[in-house]
Amino acid sequence: MEALTLLLFERMGILLIVTFILTRIPLVRQLLDRKMSIMNTIYFICLFGLFGILGTYAGVVIEGGVISSSFWILPLQANQALAHSALVGVVIGGLMGGPIVGIGAGLITGVHLYIMSGFTGLAGGIAAPLTGFLAGGVARFFLQERVISSAKAIFIGMFAPIMQMGIILIVSKPSENAIELVDMIGIPMVLTNSISIAIFTTMLRVVFREEERAAAYETQRALHIAEAALPHLKQGLTYQSAEAIARLLLRELKTAAVAVTDSEKILAHVGFGAMILIPGEPIRSELSRQAIATGKMQIAFNHEEIQPNHKVLGAAIIVPIKQAGRVAGLIKLYFKKPQEIRSVEIVLAQGLGKLLSYQLSVAMHESMEALMKESELRILQSQINPHFLFNTLNSIVSLIRIEPDMARHITMQLSTFMRLNIKIIASQQISIQQEMIHLSSYLEIIQIRFKDQITMEVQLDSDLPMFMIPPVTLQPLVENCIKHGLKDRTHGGQIRIEVKNNNHSLEISVEDNGSGMAPELIEKLGKEPVNSLEGNGIGVFNVNQRLIGLFGEQSGLFIENKSDGGCRFTFSIPRISIERGISR
Repeated sequence: MEALTLLLFERMGILLIVTFILTRIPLVRQLLDRKMSIMNTIYFICLFGLFGILGTYAGVVIEGGVISSSFWILPLQANQALAHSALVGVVIGGLMGGPIVGIGAGLITGVHLYIMSGFTGLAGGIAAPLTGFLAGGVARFFLQERVISSAKAIFIGMFAPIMQMGIILIVSKPSENAIELVDMIGIPMVLTNSISIAIFTTMLRVVFREEERAAAYETQRALHIAEAALPHLKQGLTYQSAEAIARLLLRELKTAAVAVTDSEKILAHVGFGAMILIPGEPIRSELSRQAIATGKMQIAFNHEEIQPNHKVLGAAIIVPIKQAGRVAGLIKLYFKKPQEIRSVEIVLAQGLGKLLSYQLSVAMHESMEALMKESELRILQSQINPHFLFNTLNSIVSLIRIEPDMARHITMQLSTFMRLNIKIIASQQISIQQEMIHLSSYLEIIQIRFKDQITMEVQLDSDLPMFMIPPVTLQPLVENCIKHGLKDRTHGGQIRIEVKNNNHSLEISVEDNGSGMAPELIEKLGKEPVNSLEGNGIGVFNVNQRLIGLFGEQSGLFIENKSDGGCRFTFSIPRISIERGISR
């Protein structure tokens, strides 16, 4: 019994070594990693049926209680029996593929055992398909496990040879010989089969664990590629951005070639075939047009499906990239041979397609959001000009008959102010120095209008850096002081404007010595247009909205009544506005 056990382990060890080598072959790994389908079920039946046949040839011939050490097994005589490991492949097939694969692999193995004949030929022919069916049924209880654990496999592997021993005792005659044979081969077969099944499942678990690690690595790589591609995707799908993305994918994925298209033509092609597939050419392949039409990934396994007239590339994965739910273009990953397309490459391509589609849509959304915000700011800025213009024109009308020279002077100053206003209003931000020049022209008009009724004081830090500020920010605040804060003062009105450099920010305040504002008005002013007898507060509201829109809530207007009378507007511009302004 010891000699038989050692010999079976030796033979099975050779088979397991061959199995381990096979699991290193990409084609076999790809087959093991595929999901079950009709074709894959047939592949699995043939694969594990072949393992069953190899397990038969790894067996040991028993004749008259004597062990034959012959390496190659020929068809057996009626007085010969076989101690084998054929059921190992059948059990693994049932555990991995379910009852159908188990029965199929068992039938192939059983037919071969029956053909080998001998004293146990019929018993083997019956036991193999029955073992496959039962192993597939047992697998139903372990659906949550991709491959059953080795500890469970040992116990499941024991029932197959035990059942075969029972069948031998039932169908093999004479019974005395059957009992003697079972006594001799029973324990060695139970040991070798169960341990071999455990080793086999361990190998498969290692294969799948490696695939999972590879998938995790590919996922990480996909995220890295998507992050690196984002700056190019923000430019949209152009010839330049497409070539940059194609070169990035070629460098990271190590494929034979990469192409990027829009919905009609090739934008970039790098790698093999770059001299044949020229950017600007229309999309010709049927699979590419199908990917655009359906929005689903396509796989080409021969050169006719890629480019019918060129044989440079042998296979390709065609991934649609979408923008706002519409197919905007394709990413084509080319390979020299179809065998190079594994499940890992397919999953990676799918992930990249989703990531790039998401980033392309986000880039478009950000671009549209920026345009809408800029458009909104333009509207808010345009509302300020009529507000000031009508007030000044009313003053000119009032002065035409009383002081025509003064009216003429105000008109000339207004013309100068409006020319400067038109020049800076086209910018989303201007320097604080430009804003102060613009404000000075406005203050000159105000001084002419109100003469000695109001005095102006402007205090600027001498080392004021080039902070950026929305144009026409200070003028509405000064106008609010004049129109509301100082409306009841016939003389002695004061308006003070202070600009301080606080290193990290620019602190700006505009205050007056008027009557102040009602607390309920302060709560609303700047947050919404305020309806009142004197106006609707649109100027202050626009200023506050522009500040918040450009720099955030922390830069919004802070409005308060001073303890000694009057009102104060305060806000800050962050230092980052320098970079924002210069980069525009």
